[in-house]
Amino acid sequence: MDHHFSIEANKRNLKAAMILIGSWMVIQFFGALWTGSLALLADAFHMVNDFANLLLSLVAIVLAGRAATWTRTFGSQRYEILAALVNSAALLVIAVLVMREALLRLASPEEVMGGTMMIFAFIGLLINLGAMYVLMRGDVKHSLNMRGAYLHVLSDTLGSVAAVTGGLIIYLTGWYTADPLLSVLIALLIGWTGFRLLQESVHVLLEGTPPHIDLQEVEQQLLAIEGVINVHAIHAWTINSGSDSFTAHLVLEAAHRRSRDEVRMEAEHYLRETMRFTHCTIQLEEEGATCAASPI
Repeated sequence: MDHHFSIEANKRNLKAAMILIGSWMVIQFFGALWTGSLALLADAFHMVNDFANLLLSLVAIVLAGRAATWTRTFGSQRYEILAALVNSAALLVIAVLVMREALLRLASPEEVMGGTMMIFAFIGLLINLGAMYVLMRGDVKHSLNMRGAYLHVLSDTLGSVAAVTGGLIIYLTGWYTADPLLSVLIALLIGWTGFRLLQESVHVLLEGTPPHIDLQEVEQQLLAIEGVINVHAIHAWTINSGSDSFTAHLVLEAAHRRSRDEVRMEAEHYLRETMRFTHCTIQLEEEGATCAASPI
Protein backbone atom coordinates (compact mmCIF):
# COMPACT_ATOMS: atom_id res chain seq x y z
CA MET A 1 0.00 0.00 0.00
CA ASP A 2 1.33 3.48 -0.91
CA HIS A 3 2.56 5.14 2.29
CA HIS A 4 0.94 8.53 1.63
CA PHE A 5 -2.31 6.88 0.63
CA SER A 6 -2.18 4.77 3.78
CA ILE A 7 -1.76 7.83 6.02
CA GLU A 8 -4.59 9.74 4.35
CA ALA A 9 -6.85 6.66 4.43
CA ASN A 10 -6.09 6.14 8.13
CA LYS A 11 -6.96 9.77 8.90
CA ARG A 12 -10.22 9.56 6.96
CA ASN A 13 -11.25 6.28 8.55
CA LEU A 14 -10.44 7.50 12.07
CA LYS A 15 -12.60 10.60 11.54
CA ALA A 16 -15.51 8.49 10.28
CA ALA A 17 -15.22 6.11 13.26
CA MET A 18 -15.15 9.09 15.65
CA ILE A 19 -18.38 10.43 14.18
CA LEU A 20 -20.09 7.06 14.62
CA ILE A 21 -18.83 6.52 18.17
CA GLY A 22 -19.38 10.11 19.29
CA SER A 23 -22.93 10.28 17.94
CA TRP A 24 -24.02 7.36 20.11
CA MET A 25 -21.94 7.45 23.29
CA VAL A 26 -23.93 10.27 24.95
CA ILE A 27 -27.27 8.59 24.20
CA GLN A 28 -26.02 5.26 25.53
CA PHE A 29 -24.71 6.89 28.72
CA PHE A 30 -28.12 8.30 29.60
CA GLY A 31 -29.72 5.03 28.50
CA ALA A 32 -27.52 3.17 31.00
CA LEU A 33 -28.56 5.54 33.80
CA TRP A 34 -32.22 5.10 32.85
CA THR A 35 -32.15 1.29 32.71
CA GLY A 36 -29.79 0.85 35.67
CA SER A 37 -27.58 -1.54 33.68
CA LEU A 38 -23.94 -1.79 34.72
CA ALA A 39 -23.05 -3.65 31.52
CA LEU A 40 -24.59 -0.85 29.47
CA LEU A 41 -22.87 1.81 31.59
CA ALA A 42 -19.53 0.05 31.22
CA ASP A 43 -20.09 -0.08 27.49
CA ALA A 44 -20.98 3.64 27.45
CA PHE A 45 -17.82 4.62 29.35
CA HIS A 46 -15.81 2.41 27.05
CA MET A 47 -17.28 4.26 24.06
CA VAL A 48 -16.20 7.57 25.62
CA ASN A 49 -12.72 6.10 25.99
CA ASP A 50 -12.92 4.83 22.40
CA PHE A 51 -13.68 8.34 21.17
CA ALA A 52 -10.79 9.84 23.16
CA ASN A 53 -8.36 7.23 21.92
CA LEU A 54 -9.51 7.51 18.31
CA LEU A 55 -8.79 11.24 18.65
CA LEU A 56 -5.39 10.42 20.16
CA SER A 57 -4.62 8.08 17.25
CA LEU A 58 -5.59 10.77 14.76
CA VAL A 59 -3.40 13.38 16.47
CA ALA A 60 -0.51 10.88 16.54
CA ILE A 61 -0.77 10.31 12.78
CA VAL A 62 -0.67 14.07 12.17
CA LEU A 63 2.36 14.51 14.45
CA ALA A 64 4.11 11.47 12.95
CA GLY A 65 3.92 13.11 9.54
CA ARG A 66 6.38 15.81 10.56
CA ALA A 67 9.59 15.84 8.55
CA ALA A 68 12.89 14.62 9.97
CA THR A 69 15.20 17.22 11.53
CA TRP A 70 18.76 17.32 12.77
CA THR A 71 17.51 16.68 16.30
CA ARG A 72 15.00 13.97 15.22
CA THR A 73 16.63 12.17 12.33
CA PHE A 74 13.82 9.58 12.08
CA GLY A 75 11.18 12.30 12.21
CA SER A 76 8.31 11.97 14.67
CA GLN A 77 7.08 8.56 13.60
CA ARG A 78 7.12 7.12 17.11
CA TYR A 79 4.25 9.35 18.16
CA GLU A 80 2.08 6.56 16.76
CA ILE A 81 3.76 3.99 19.02
CA LEU A 82 3.31 6.30 22.02
CA ALA A 83 -0.37 6.63 21.12
CA ALA A 84 -0.67 2.83 21.02
CA LEU A 85 1.03 2.66 24.45
CA VAL A 86 -1.45 5.18 25.90
CA ASN A 87 -4.33 3.28 24.30
CA SER A 88 -3.19 0.03 25.90
CA ALA A 89 -2.84 1.67 29.33
CA ALA A 90 -6.33 3.16 29.00
CA LEU A 91 -7.77 -0.27 28.17
CA LEU A 92 -6.19 -1.77 31.29
CA VAL A 93 -7.52 1.03 33.52
CA ILE A 94 -11.03 0.56 32.12
CA ALA A 95 -10.80 -3.19 32.69
CA VAL A 96 -9.89 -2.66 36.36
CA LEU A 97 -12.69 -0.12 36.94
CA VAL A 98 -15.34 -2.29 35.27
CA MET A 99 -14.17 -5.37 37.17
CA ARG A 100 -14.31 -3.49 40.49
CA GLU A 101 -17.86 -2.26 39.90
CA ALA A 102 -18.98 -5.67 38.65
CA LEU A 103 -17.71 -7.40 41.80
CA LEU A 104 -19.57 -4.87 43.94
CA ARG A 105 -22.76 -5.53 41.97
CA LEU A 106 -22.31 -9.29 42.30
CA ALA A 107 -22.42 -8.88 46.07
CA SER A 108 -25.65 -6.91 45.78
CA PRO A 109 -27.41 -7.27 42.37
CA GLU A 110 -29.64 -4.33 41.38
CA GLU A 111 -32.84 -4.35 39.34
CA VAL A 112 -32.28 -3.72 35.63
CA MET A 113 -34.72 -2.87 32.81
CA GLY A 114 -33.73 -5.83 30.66
CA GLY A 115 -35.82 -5.05 27.57
CA THR A 116 -34.77 -1.41 27.28
CA MET A 117 -31.18 -2.34 28.09
CA MET A 118 -31.21 -4.85 25.24
CA ILE A 119 -32.50 -2.25 22.73
CA PHE A 120 -29.83 0.31 23.67
CA ALA A 121 -27.10 -2.33 23.60
CA PHE A 122 -28.22 -3.61 20.20
CA ILE A 123 -28.09 -0.14 18.65
CA GLY A 124 -24.66 0.33 20.24
CA LEU A 125 -23.58 -2.97 18.72
CA LEU A 126 -24.57 -1.76 15.24
CA ILE A 127 -22.66 1.49 15.78
CA ASN A 128 -19.56 -0.41 16.88
CA LEU A 129 -19.76 -2.80 13.95
CA GLY A 130 -19.94 0.19 11.63
CA ALA A 131 -16.87 1.76 13.28
CA MET A 132 -15.00 -1.56 13.05
CA TYR A 133 -15.78 -1.80 9.34
CA VAL A 134 -14.52 1.74 8.78
CA LEU A 135 -11.26 1.13 10.67
CA MET A 136 -10.64 -2.19 8.91
CA ARG A 137 -10.44 -0.24 5.65
CA GLY A 138 -7.31 1.44 7.02
CA ASP A 139 -3.83 0.01 7.66
CA VAL A 140 -4.78 -2.07 10.72
CA LYS A 141 -2.44 -4.89 9.74
CA HIS A 142 0.80 -2.86 9.72
CA SER A 143 0.10 0.20 11.88
CA LEU A 144 0.29 -0.44 15.62
CA ASN A 145 -1.48 2.87 16.21
CA MET A 146 -4.41 1.91 13.96
CA ARG A 147 -4.48 -1.55 15.51
CA GLY A 148 -4.79 0.05 18.95
CA ALA A 149 -7.76 2.11 17.77
CA TYR A 150 -9.30 -0.99 16.18
CA LEU A 151 -8.83 -3.07 19.35
CA HIS A 152 -10.62 -0.42 21.38
CA VAL A 153 -13.64 -0.60 19.10
CA LEU A 154 -13.44 -4.40 18.91
CA SER A 155 -13.47 -4.77 22.69
CA ASP A 156 -16.37 -2.32 22.86
CA THR A 157 -18.21 -4.40 20.25
CA LEU A 158 -17.73 -7.49 22.40
CA GLY A 159 -19.05 -5.45 25.33
CA SER A 160 -22.16 -4.60 23.33
CA VAL A 161 -22.67 -8.28 22.54
CA ALA A 162 -22.42 -9.06 26.27
CA ALA A 163 -24.87 -6.26 27.10
CA VAL A 164 -27.39 -7.53 24.53
CA THR A 165 -27.04 -11.02 25.92
CA GLY A 166 -27.48 -9.76 29.48
CA GLY A 167 -30.58 -7.78 28.53
CA LEU A 168 -32.11 -10.81 26.87
CA ILE A 169 -31.40 -13.05 29.89
CA ILE A 170 -32.87 -10.50 32.31
CA TYR A 171 -35.91 -9.90 30.10
CA LEU A 172 -36.66 -13.63 29.81
CA THR A 173 -35.70 -14.85 33.30
CA GLY A 174 -35.44 -11.82 35.60
CA TRP A 175 -31.98 -13.02 36.69
CA TYR A 176 -30.31 -9.66 37.47
CA THR A 177 -26.97 -11.26 38.38
CA ALA A 178 -26.41 -11.82 34.65
CA ASP A 179 -25.62 -8.10 34.27
CA PRO A 180 -22.54 -7.96 36.59
CA LEU A 181 -21.41 -11.44 35.48
CA LEU A 182 -21.30 -10.29 31.87
CA SER A 183 -19.55 -7.11 33.02
CA VAL A 184 -16.79 -9.32 34.44
CA LEU A 185 -16.48 -10.95 31.02
CA ILE A 186 -16.28 -7.52 29.37
CA ALA A 187 -13.53 -6.47 31.81
CA LEU A 188 -11.50 -9.62 31.07
CA LEU A 189 -11.79 -9.10 27.31
CA ILE A 190 -10.78 -5.45 27.59
CA GLY A 191 -7.87 -6.32 29.87
CA TRP A 192 -6.57 -9.01 27.53
CA THR A 193 -6.62 -6.78 24.43
CA GLY A 194 -4.98 -3.97 26.42
CA PHE A 195 -2.23 -6.26 27.70
CA ARG A 196 -1.41 -7.58 24.23
CA LEU A 197 -1.22 -4.09 22.78
CA LEU A 198 0.96 -2.97 25.72
CA GLN A 199 3.38 -5.83 25.05
CA GLU A 200 3.72 -4.90 21.39
CA SER A 201 4.13 -1.18 22.11
CA VAL A 202 6.81 -1.71 24.77
CA HIS A 203 8.65 -4.15 22.48
CA VAL A 204 8.89 -1.47 19.79
CA LEU A 205 9.91 1.28 22.22
CA LEU A 206 12.65 -0.98 23.63
CA GLU A 207 13.86 -1.49 20.05
CA GLY A 208 13.22 -5.23 20.13
CA THR A 209 13.66 -7.34 17.02
CA PRO A 210 10.53 -7.21 14.83
CA PRO A 211 8.49 -10.37 15.60
CA HIS A 212 8.42 -11.51 11.97
CA ILE A 213 12.21 -11.32 11.59
CA ASP A 214 14.44 -14.35 12.32
CA LEU A 215 17.87 -12.79 12.82
CA GLN A 216 19.63 -16.16 12.84
CA GLU A 217 18.19 -16.88 9.39
CA VAL A 218 19.23 -13.41 8.19
CA GLU A 219 22.76 -14.04 9.48
CA GLN A 220 22.96 -17.35 7.57
CA GLN A 221 21.78 -15.71 4.36
CA LEU A 222 24.39 -12.95 4.67
CA LEU A 223 27.11 -15.53 5.37
CA ALA A 224 26.07 -17.32 2.17
CA ILE A 225 27.12 -14.28 0.11
CA GLU A 226 30.35 -15.00 -1.76
CA GLY A 227 33.34 -13.41 -0.02
CA VAL A 228 31.65 -12.97 3.39
CA ILE A 229 33.24 -15.01 6.18
CA ASN A 230 31.73 -13.42 9.27
CA VAL A 231 28.73 -11.33 10.28
CA HIS A 232 28.56 -9.48 13.59
CA ALA A 233 27.06 -6.41 15.30
CA ILE A 234 23.63 -7.39 13.96
CA HIS A 235 20.76 -5.14 15.02
CA ALA A 236 17.16 -5.01 13.83
CA TRP A 237 14.45 -2.79 15.25
CA THR A 238 11.19 -1.10 14.42
CA ILE A 239 11.03 2.68 13.98
CA ASN A 240 7.29 2.66 13.49
CA SER A 241 4.82 -0.04 12.47
CA GLY A 242 5.74 -1.16 8.97
CA SER A 243 9.14 0.58 9.08
CA ASP A 244 11.98 -1.73 10.17
CA SER A 245 15.71 -0.96 10.26
CA PHE A 246 18.77 -3.21 10.09
CA THR A 247 22.51 -2.74 10.64
CA ALA A 248 25.36 -5.26 10.52
CA HIS A 249 29.11 -5.60 9.94
CA LEU A 250 30.22 -8.04 7.22
CA VAL A 251 33.79 -9.33 7.29
CA LEU A 252 35.28 -10.12 3.85
CA GLU A 253 37.92 -12.79 3.30
CA ALA A 254 41.37 -11.42 2.59
CA ALA A 255 41.58 -12.83 -0.95
CA HIS A 256 38.01 -12.09 -2.04
CA ARG A 257 37.66 -11.42 -5.77
CA ARG A 258 34.43 -9.43 -5.71
CA SER A 259 34.32 -5.69 -5.27
CA ARG A 260 33.02 -4.23 -2.02
CA ASP A 261 30.19 -2.57 -3.92
CA GLU A 262 29.01 -5.92 -5.33
CA VAL A 263 28.92 -7.51 -1.88
CA ARG A 264 27.11 -4.54 -0.38
CA MET A 265 24.56 -4.42 -3.21
CA GLU A 266 23.78 -8.15 -2.88
CA ALA A 267 23.37 -7.86 0.89
CA GLU A 268 21.15 -4.76 0.63
CA HIS A 269 19.04 -6.34 -2.12
CA TYR A 270 18.32 -9.33 0.12
CA LEU A 271 17.54 -7.14 3.13
CA ARG A 272 15.28 -4.74 1.23
CA GLU A 273 13.55 -7.02 -1.26
CA THR A 274 13.31 -10.29 0.70
CA MET A 275 13.22 -9.13 4.32
CA ARG A 276 11.46 -5.81 3.56
CA PHE A 277 13.68 -3.62 5.72
CA THR A 278 13.00 0.03 4.94
CA HIS A 279 16.38 1.16 6.27
CA CYS A 280 19.58 -0.90 6.20
CA THR A 281 23.22 -0.04 6.82
CA ILE A 282 25.99 -2.51 5.97
CA GLN A 283 29.54 -1.95 7.19
CA LEU A 284 32.18 -3.94 5.29
CA GLU A 285 35.45 -4.95 6.97
CA GLU A 286 38.54 -6.75 5.68
CA GLU A 287 39.61 -9.99 7.32
CA GLY A 288 42.04 -9.30 10.19
CA ALA A 289 40.86 -5.74 10.75
CA THR A 290 40.32 -4.83 14.38
CA CYS A 291 36.84 -3.92 15.53
CA ALA A 292 35.20 -3.33 18.88
CA ALA A 293 33.77 -6.50 20.33
CA SER A 294 30.02 -6.97 19.96
CA PRO A 295 27.74 -9.26 22.01
CA ILE A 296 26.08 -10.43 18.78
